[in-house]
Amino acid sequence: MVKTTPLAWQKLRARLDPDKVPYGDSTEINQNSKSANRLLFQPRALEALRLGLHIKDKGYNIYLAGEPNMGRSFMVQDFLAPLASKASAPPDLIYVNNFDDEDKPKLLALPSGTGKKLKTDLSQVIATIRKELPIRFENEAYQKKRTAIMEKFQTVREKLVDEMENEAAGQGFNLDVDEQGGMTLYPLVEGKLLSEDEFEKLDPKVRKRLKADSDKLMAAMQDLVRNLTREEKGLQENEQTLDLEILEEVLAEYFDPLVKRFTDSIKKKEFTAYLQDMRKDILDNLDQFAPKDPPPPSLLPESPLTQHLGDSFYIRYEVNVFVDNSELKGAPIIIEDHPTPFNLLGCIERESEMGALITDFTLIKSGSLHRANGGYLLLHVEDMMQHTPAWEGLLRTLRSGLAKIDDTDDGHEQSRSRTIEPQPVPVNVKIILVGTDEVFELLHAHDDRFPKLFKIKAHMQETTTRTMANTRGYFLYLSRIIEEAGLVPFSQSALAGLVDFSSRLAGDQKKLSLKLPLLRELMVEASAMAVMHGKKMVDNDVLRAAESARDYRSNLYEEEFMEEYDRELIKLPTSGESVGRVNGLSVSWYGDYEFGLPHQIACTVGVGDGGVVDLEREAELGGPIHTKAMMILKGYLSSMFAHNKPLVFAGSLCFEQSYAGVEGDSASGAELAALLSALANVPIRFSWAFTGAVNHSGAIMAVGGVTRKIEGFFEVCKRKGLTGEQGVLLPADNRDHLMLKDEVVEAVRDGRFQICPIRRIEEAMEMLTGIPAGRRLKNGGFSSNSLYRLVDDRLAELSATYYDFQTARRPRKKK
Repeated sequence: MVKTTPLAWQKLRARLDPDKVPYGDSTEINQNSKSANRLLFQPRALEALRLGLHIKDKGYNIYLAGEPNMGRSFMVQDFLAPLASKASAPPDLIYVNNFDDEDKPKLLALPSGTGKKLKTDLSQVIATIRKELPIRFENEAYQKKRTAIMEKFQTVREKLVDEMENEAAGQGFNLDVDEQGGMTLYPLVEGKLLSEDEFEKLDPKVRKRLKADSDKLMAAMQDLVRNLTREEKGLQENEQTLDLEILEEVLAEYFDPLVKRFTDSIKKKEFTAYLQDMRKDILDNLDQFAPKDPPPPSLLPESPLTQHLGDSFYIRYEVNVFVDNSELKGAPIIIEDHPTPFNLLGCIERESEMGALITDFTLIKSGSLHRANGGYLLLHVEDMMQHTPAWEGLLRTLRSGLAKIDDTDDGHEQSRSRTIEPQPVPVNVKIILVGTDEVFELLHAHDDRFPKLFKIKAHMQETTTRTMANTRGYFLYLSRIIEEAGLVPFSQSALAGLVDFSSRLAGDQKKLSLKLPLLRELMVEASAMAVMHGKKMVDNDVLRAAESARDYRSNLYEEEFMEEYDRELIKLPTSGESVGRVNGLSVSWYGDYEFGLPHQIACTVGVGDGGVVDLEREAELGGPIHTKAMMILKGYLSSMFAHNKPLVFAGSLCFEQSYAGVEGDSASGAELAALLSALANVPIRFSWAFTGAVNHSGAIMAVGGVTRKIEGFFEVCKRKGLTGEQGVLLPADNRDHLMLKDEVVEAVRDGRFQICPIRRIEEAMEMLTGIPAGRRLKNGGFSSNSLYRLVDDRLAELSATYYDFQTARRPRKKK
């Protein structure tokens, strides 16, 4: 027999000696070295980020691949912050009225902080012009000039009217000119002005003659009428020229200084042209600024809508600060947690007015894509997949380099109200998409645009090697968490305990977990617990209490299972022995809590040719990996026992009292043990539990979750009573994956529990049965008094019995 040595208790977990922590407590950790080591443990992702951010070519956006609880967003922000702080702030973006086509607002880029100032100053200037112009029109000098123009016109008008009246009187008519300039001819008969009734009583021939004479007179006076019309038009032009002179004075006093002030610092042709177009538009719309005759008094108060309609004209002179970067000290870092089409791509809002929805350039709203322009935009792919229009819009923008702001589209064909078409925004932004490897593979396989636009994959690793150098770097992380979360200090022993907890999270004695958010949660809870107990520092006792409290909050279902083991509702003996039955180990998850649950695996064999039947598969409870493991068992039996005979038998394997799905191959070693026991008719000791996968040659391979599996069986044994004979067989390759609880380690140290590493199924069978496995002989058989000799003999017996039975059943031929 091969002597299998149990693991020493020192090998059951990694433990950092608090004396090796180079700090008395967390307050002594060097604060100055934190920034240099924040990204120490992600060299692969760090290199990809550096490369992707320095490539300006289109398409080199970044996909950061990593599992949840890796601190992915935090790491990106940590990496981007120093880069962004060294960059210059991007310009402000403003939308302004297009005076040539109001349906196509113009986009202007101004130096950072200028957009808000322009909006404020321009609004004040327009308000001042509207207030000052009526005052100038009431000025005495202006009134004198206007009176002089009117008097000159009246003199000329009176002269022309006199000439027309004399001409009419000479032809026997009276000319009447009303206040609006309308002219009417009335005939004179015997020097008497006829009324309409008197005119109608005249002889028709006389009326006809007078009408003809009136038409001739009007034709003869056309030159005088045209002169009068020309003088009236000249009056209007002179009045408008005078008004424009006043408006020019106001603009020169208030508007032109603003133009000079901004154009001196913003030397852009399109900006200067915009201000010139605005000045021209103000002059062209003098009537909007000139005082109007007051409307008739109303008994009803003025409504907000009426007031809005009165001021709506002046919206054309406003500035829509689309993106305001006045508060930025460098390039923007935008994290969009809710990437709806509105939030990501911007939108054109509408307002209800008189029952209709209207819009203008002031209602164009920016999205996070625009606010990140000139910097970095961080998106989570799972969030993006919830909003397909936003994802499609993002890809279109990255492909074209222009962010076009469209009206909302609910996906239905319908009549559209009048809208505007803002000038697209040129995009210069680096997109960092955060997600898992699975989503990356799906996008890469099913969306041909994705690999063209996200050419850099930054892959985060979940663990790092547990070396002294990395441990010192780990302390920098811990110190930063304590500082940023405002936690109480952690003692030397607590810092060592956090490192050990990290290895437990990693499930490896030689690794440290990089799932720092989970570590942070424990630290926050330990700090709160220390405060609750009146302690000024978290020590190792408080840290352990916090771990226990976390388990207690989550282990209700585990405890309920354990009660069923106690009451033997779930049959799992930890002493005695039985043929074809073995204690196996598995892990279960409830939410984020993992716990081990031992179970029995049973096997029966008999005469037949069905081979080994997997009852889990037959009941559709077994997954494909478990089914493959069962096929490997058949292959192992063939390689070991089918050298000199066929394998003809019937057997069945199942997980006792298992009512859920079974997946994985970690129980294949225990299943093979139960099968060999049933074939050899040799009992297996229940004091041992067995976990491990087996291959075709009988080697025991590593499996996952060994720490929790061992702790689950230990808990059952502890409740039934530890005898010192109980223990777990596990693959030798899993030795470094053990990070067992202190109570398990203490039980092994005191000889009350055992953990044995094994490399082959033969070693496991010897431990489980106490019988040598045996060795193959030259004749194809096995050494005497061995387990495999018993198996081989039983298989030969089952085969012979089967063929004898088949022969006996065949009908005899008659001679």
